Amino acid sequence: MPRANMDLRTRVWGAVVLLTVTTVNCNSKSNVDWEVQRYDGWYNNLAYHNRGAAGESLTRLLPARYSDGVYQPRGEPELPNPRVVSNVVARGPSGLSSSRNQTVLSLFFGYHVVSEVLEARRPGCPPEFMHISVPEGDPVFHWNATPAPLLRFHRGQWDHDTGKSPNNPRTQVNHVSSWIDGSSVYGSSSSVSDALRSFSGGLLASGAESKLPRESRGGSLMWSAPDPSTNQIGPHGLYELGNAWANENVFTLAEGVVWFRYHNYLASQLHQLHPDWSDDQLFHTARKRLIATLQNIAVYEWLPSYLGKSLPPYQGYQKHVDPGVSPEFAAAAARFGLTMAPSGVYMRDTSCHYKMFANGDGRSSPAMRLCNSFWSRQNPNLRTAQDVDELILGMSSQIAEREDNIVVEDLRDYMYGTLRFSRSDAVAMTIQRGRDFGLPSYSEVRDALGLSPLDTWADLNPKLNHTHPQLFQDLSALYGNDLSRLELFPAGLLESEGAPGPVFSALIADQFQRIRNGDRFWFENTQNGLFTEEEIMSIRNTTYHDIIIAVTTAQPGDIQENVFFWGNGDPCPQPGQLLSSSLPLCTPASSTDFFNSASKAGFSILIIVLFLFPVVSFLVAAGVAYFRTYRFKKFQKLSRAGMKVDGPSAGVTAYEWQGAGEACRPVCVELKDKLLLEVRDPLSVLLRSLTLGTQSHLTILLSSDRKQNTLLLKVPKEYDLVLMFEEEEQRGEFVHLLQTSVGGEERMSVRRRSEKEVLKEAVSRSQREQIVETFIRHAFAQVLDIEKRDAGDLGGVSSRKTREALQCELSGAEFASALGLKPASLFVQSMFTLADKDGNGYLSMQEFLDVIAIFMKGTPEEKSRLLFSMHDIDDDGCLSRDEFSTLLRSFIEISSSCLSKSQAEQVIQAMLQAAGFDAKEQITWEDFHLLLKDHEDELQFAQLNIKGMEMEGKNRMIRQNRVSFIIPQRTRSQAEKKADSLHSPAGSDGLELRRRLGKRPGQTTARLYVKPQQERYHRNRVQQRVQQFKRFVENYRRHIVCFCIIYGITAGVALERCWYYGLQAVSSGIPETSAVGVVVSRGSAAAISFLFPYMLLTVCRNLITRCRETFLNRYIPFDAAIDFHRIMAMSAIVLTVVHSLGHVVNLYVLSVSELSILACLFPQVLSNNGSEMPLPWTFWFFQTVPGMTGILLLLVLSFIYVFASRYFRRVSFRGFWLTHYLYSIVYVLTVIHGSFGLLQQPRFFIYLIPPGLLFLLDKLISLSRKKVDIPVLRAELLPSGVTYLEFKRPPGFAYRSGQWVRVACLALGSDEYHPFTLTSAPHQETLSLHIRAVGPWTSQLRHCYDPDRAHGMGGYPKLYLDGPFGEGHQEWTDFEVSVLVGAGIGVTPFASILKDLVFKSSIKFKVQCKKVYFIWVTRTQRQFEWVSDIIREVEEADTQELVSVHIYITQLAHKFDLRTTMLYVCERHFQKVWNRSVFTGLRSITHFGRPPFTAFFSSLQEVHPEVKKIGVFSCGPPGLTKNVEKACQQMNKRDQAHFMHHYENF
Repeated sequence: MPRANMDLRTRVWGAVVLLTVTTVNCNSKSNVDWEVQRYDGWYNNLAYHNRGAAGESLTRLLPARYSDGVYQPRGEPELPNPRVVSNVVARGPSGLSSSRNQTVLSLFFGYHVVSEVLEARRPGCPPEFMHISVPEGDPVFHWNATPAPLLRFHRGQWDHDTGKSPNNPRTQVNHVSSWIDGSSVYGSSSSVSDALRSFSGGLLASGAESKLPRESRGGSLMWSAPDPSTNQIGPHGLYELGNAWANENVFTLAEGVVWFRYHNYLASQLHQLHPDWSDDQLFHTARKRLIATLQNIAVYEWLPSYLGKSLPPYQGYQKHVDPGVSPEFAAAAARFGLTMAPSGVYMRDTSCHYKMFANGDGRSSPAMRLCNSFWSRQNPNLRTAQDVDELILGMSSQIAEREDNIVVEDLRDYMYGTLRFSRSDAVAMTIQRGRDFGLPSYSEVRDALGLSPLDTWADLNPKLNHTHPQLFQDLSALYGNDLSRLELFPAGLLESEGAPGPVFSALIADQFQRIRNGDRFWFENTQNGLFTEEEIMSIRNTTYHDIIIAVTTAQPGDIQENVFFWGNGDPCPQPGQLLSSSLPLCTPASSTDFFNSASKAGFSILIIVLFLFPVVSFLVAAGVAYFRTYRFKKFQKLSRAGMKVDGPSAGVTAYEWQGAGEACRPVCVELKDKLLLEVRDPLSVLLRSLTLGTQSHLTILLSSDRKQNTLLLKVPKEYDLVLMFEEEEQRGEFVHLLQTSVGGEERMSVRRRSEKEVLKEAVSRSQREQIVETFIRHAFAQVLDIEKRDAGDLGGVSSRKTREALQCELSGAEFASALGLKPASLFVQSMFTLADKDGNGYLSMQEFLDVIAIFMKGTPEEKSRLLFSMHDIDDDGCLSRDEFSTLLRSFIEISSSCLSKSQAEQVIQAMLQAAGFDAKEQITWEDFHLLLKDHEDELQFAQLNIKGMEMEGKNRMIRQNRVSFIIPQRTRSQAEKKADSLHSPAGSDGLELRRRLGKRPGQTTARLYVKPQQERYHRNRVQQRVQQFKRFVENYRRHIVCFCIIYGITAGVALERCWYYGLQAVSSGIPETSAVGVVVSRGSAAAISFLFPYMLLTVCRNLITRCRETFLNRYIPFDAAIDFHRIMAMSAIVLTVVHSLGHVVNLYVLSVSELSILACLFPQVLSNNGSEMPLPWTFWFFQTVPGMTGILLLLVLSFIYVFASRYFRRVSFRGFWLTHYLYSIVYVLTVIHGSFGLLQQPRFFIYLIPPGLLFLLDKLISLSRKKVDIPVLRAELLPSGVTYLEFKRPPGFAYRSGQWVRVACLALGSDEYHPFTLTSAPHQETLSLHIRAVGPWTSQLRHCYDPDRAHGMGGYPKLYLDGPFGEGHQEWTDFEVSVLVGAGIGVTPFASILKDLVFKSSIKFKVQCKKVYFIWVTRTQRQFEWVSDIIREVEEADTQELVSVHIYITQLAHKFDLRTTMLYVCERHFQKVWNRSVFTGLRSITHFGRPPFTAFFSSLQEVHPEVKKIGVFSCGPPGLTKNVEKACQQMNKRDQAHFMHHYENF
């Protein structure tokens, strides 16, 4: 023994000394002077640089066998289930020793050598799966489990340049170099090698103990599959070695530790000999020697022992030899060692003491169980360097399992699997791997190797067939008794007998021979200059025994010389061949839920929170709206208070209860003379007055509980008065005051009830109104024979209250309210006095019916006599001039808001003169009827219009609704002239208003106005619909084309992405994973990427204004820019929601998908390290840039879209404007969101750049002029809250009539701009605006420009001006006939247009427009008197009669109401005398009610038959523009003039 020890030390030191031969001539710095072999194997072959390199495809020996000849693997039913094949071929008893006494160390060294040249098990991308179904009745993987388990199989990585045709079938990739170059020690790249080095003394980095590698620090350096016994995952507890799979089990790990130690051993020895060498030289010299030693031991020591034969002698480097690993070797022959693996492994020390292992159940076992040692973290049996020594010694003394077809259950039933199913079958997986690699059949390989073909199944292994004939019968049945279908791996196991069979032996020998002969850096190649002859001989003399002695505590006598065999007489024989029954049980299979209950709860909560974003933004917007409304009301209150002179308050203060669910209002109650009780608000405005003197008895109810402060005053025939006082004493004083004033307890009774009963007893105002309305309906039901169910009922009101209501009578105020008039109206007072026959001040049901019956059913004579009797106070059949004037004034006063007092007197005097009554003192009924005789036709159908009963009255009318038309003057019948005279002002120059008359019973039918017959009327319904569709396309062709272009592109980019990710994304793995979610999210993202940027073009006001002046206006509907903006924005937000929902699905799928799939999807973010556990859902939401930016985008967009809604935009325009300024954040976040896309390269900026540059240019144009102070020259506060501003025109400010600007008042903030239409004409030297105060900003603006306030401040606040901007109204000049429709403040653009038209006409400026019809819709003429002034100026300047103005006053009662009919009479007489309207003072035609647009437009087609296109321009509330649009659409269905509508809403 001492001599042997001395010989070993001599050989080792001699080898170290020989290492210094090549550096004898080096200087003290000793640089490396040989060619250092690359880690990745490149440039080993100088002619074919990538041969044998890491990442290269396998080298096929035979053609691939795929089902389609390209890449689809063969499987069931063509081939049997791999698990069934495993059960038939490899199942059997364990404990049979190697027939040649090969040791377990030989087995695991062989695994180490294979890992040196082969690593092809990494999952491929995109992920493709070939899961193995567990057959029914499986003894281990319980088939009847729910769900049925699958042995999960992920197809290996392949070369993506292959698998495209039968001539180029799929070929898998080898992730390590094919050379024996130490990649199992140093890795297959320089980066891995650097990660393993310590960069000190040429050593590899060690851990806590110098003889153990460093534990993994995370990352993807080491493959870290889950431990099937404990389900532990992650790199913690694993060791860092060059072989990424070194931690697969503790036994391969021990082999890796041996070579790790050997490198450090060599480097330490070299450092002792050459202390001046650099770390790099020490490292590379030690690496060179280790590689050579590994080559020698693998090929010349281990391989002959494994195969039972040696390779042919080395003939030198052969550069034409391809060393590539063959699929046949990788997926079949290299796995022969499975049959030699034991169920457990012994551990012993140098004194031959075999270690006992503690099991989890408290018992001990003689060996470490193989099935429980896979991917073990911090294995208690392998904690120290000494444990590694003992494991190496134990494996060197333990005899492996027999080289036959049987594989122990540890590998066949309890091989490590995945987290979803932790156990698998190594034999079945190897068979499946062969199918994945497209291996040829066993017969084809035999034939290729020159072996004799097999005739029968028994010829495969006659000896085994003799002992186990049933095995071959079962196998034959599985393959359909077709020997040519038998697969390579199961056949290779069956042919083996004491060593790999002829096929496997040939494949293994061929592989290593090619590796050796084709390696330019092979240690025996003297041409590479790596080693001298002496060094080569030293290396050849180094054995694995020498390595173990050098790196462990073992002495030469502690281990046999040939560690790959154990023979009789060798030290430390094993206690016995291991049986699985003597070892602890394998941990059964388990399943891991990637998405547990906690994840589900957290994920659900987050999704709910995301859905609450719009709700939160809505609440914030509601808060802002409430705050703005509160401030605005407070501002209005202060403004009113400032205008009102406060006087001393009198009476008793209290709060009036107005009904359940309504807020109490503060009031002041005061008892006046004649027992008149007045109720006023805090500003002394009279709310209600009660005449208590006419009441025979008063009833008061007082609350007796709570604060005892409630008082109910029952008011017969009216709603009750309920007061709540601050203190009970105040209530007592008020009751005492009433008792004293009324006359004591005889006329007033006081009762006490609970407050709840008091309030229940009260008849509130709303209840009274409901009762009165039903009262009136029942009255009409009796007059007009309306069914009771249509008249309404008193449901919900107590029977006692119903009885009281029907017994009570209408007061004068309620009667006036029913007529829609004021109680002080002369008409109401006269009518009420006439109807109140008993003179009690109230109308009973019968009295009310008597009046209604006459107006609803009476003849013209009866109606005129009733009107006459209303004012014949003394009932003598005559009216004095004063009484007649009062009669006329009672009608004219309903237009009091339209006429001044002097105008009303002028009307009365004109009518008296026209009727010839100016000289008469008394006027009889006959005179009065004669006055109305010309209008008998109108009186026939005139009714008393009652609120709530308009429809019932109209339904009773026989005549059709009459509509005004404009027609050319022609010869007409007298009846037509009489019918038209009501609305025909004098001097209308041939244009008259005509009413279409209907047919009445007993009368001749007036000639109807019938348009010329059109061809359309002879078509059937289908042809009409087709024609209407054609007209619609013609009318909106520009809109349709733009819409189709925008959404065609949107759909195109979306479908392209859907198609790509659904069918073409070969490198993404999407078809096998989250296909639906990814397709939806990517398709919607592409659409959003287009819509969001190009939405900017719709708000480039300067660009649009300039483009209006070009030919583009003929093709692009610039008027609809904002409409397209809204449509695109709504589409974008819908797609954003769809995109988010798609990502919700995606993130859920990602949270339950293995890491191998995720690494394929996101190769730039994740790498597959085998751990399988996906990243939690919180990572995707909160630890990725797309996740965080996506959440922020949803939040910002929620605020933008909620504040952009119509209601919040109207209530808080500033809030809308400020939130819309968040668009910059949206685009920044979107760019970031897309730039860090996990799935695809950024694309959003491609769409953003063109429109973004145009939008930026547009903004720069606006910024260049916005900040110029504009002085206000004149300001005037006009009626109806309109503020008139006249300000200086900036230099170079050119605009067209109808355009608008944005202004900011410096006194209200320089950053809040509001749009207004210019009312000045382009030829004027100044600019003007008419701004109506309807919101907070405009109200404050009116306050700022109050002349009194401005005088105190020394001048008006200045403005910022941005514009002008174009809109559709500016195109009025492009039509021969234009119709301008304005309502309310919407007349502002037309003020500019009318001024401009008249000016151009006066200077003979040639314009295309020949006629303009201006329709002004207003509640009253006095509401916008400044418009009347403009119209008056136009009438005076319009010498060519280009403008026809029609004014519609909508405040008056219905068109066929008696009062309105009388107004027509007054208007007619005034027009006869003064040639002006009694209401406006203009020559323009005045109508009452709302304009009949359809009829008006129809008449225009007849007046201007030669005109093909008529421009219609409307501005006003949405209701008006919708009616105009509807009328235009209706007219455009005809084959006549086309009406082109341009509109703006406010």
